[in-house]
Amino acid sequence: MKTPDQARRRVESDERRLRASRRNVTLASALAEFVKHPSPWMISAFLVASVVARVWVGGWGVADLVVPVVMVAVFPIAEWLIHVFILHWRPKRLGPVTLDTLLARKHREHHQDPRDIPLIFIPWRALIPVLVAALVVGLVLFRSVERGLTFMVVLGLLGIVYEWTHYLIHTDYKPKTRLYRATWRNHRFHHYRNEHYWFTVTTSGTADRLLQTYPDPESVEKSPTAKNLHALTD
Repeated sequence: MKTPDQARRRVESDERRLRASRRNVTLASALAEFVKHPSPWMISAFLVASVVARVWVGGWGVADLVVPVVMVAVFPIAEWLIHVFILHWRPKRLGPVTLDTLLARKHREHHQDPRDIPLIFIPWRALIPVLVAALVVGLVLFRSVERGLTFMVVLGLLGIVYEWTHYLIHTDYKPKTRLYRATWRNHRFHHYRNEHYWFTVTTSGTADRLLQTYPDPESVEKSPTAKNLHALTD
């Protein structure tokens, strides 16, 4: 019979395995795998193009400091909202049509097998409209092109940080800092204990604390649907 703290023991077991592992997974070897996938290249191209355009346009001002501060501050909340309402979208029937999305389907597959590397990354087909939307927001909705380009630069940075952090958490890279270990542990709890909590990926307990999804792990029982979101598969 499974005990309530089975997921926690799994996390601790993985930590011991990582410490004792003879496989020396370094940041360099992790990066070598990271660059084999399309989304890091797509986001990096968007970032580089935004940086070049921002430097070319010039016109720097105080707002170029305000925009990054605001974006970094709200990013954990945006990350939480996307994870909860888009990635964990439950398919809905509307007459003969099932409302579902590529992102939600791929995320369900990611929960089924968290160690399947291609499933860790944002699907490139879903990333294309996201980047197009970022262009529209940056170049059309902002009052000035300068601040819009600053927005795009920061968004590209946040995007690549997200992809790298999420990918690294799912590798055998050994956590070496307290901050990264906390981030790593929280995401492991999300996958192996209960998918209804610990939604932030790049930070530890930020938006989750604010939005009441950061419980004491000892108080949360293992979810039977952590690997089968919404119990949609047999």
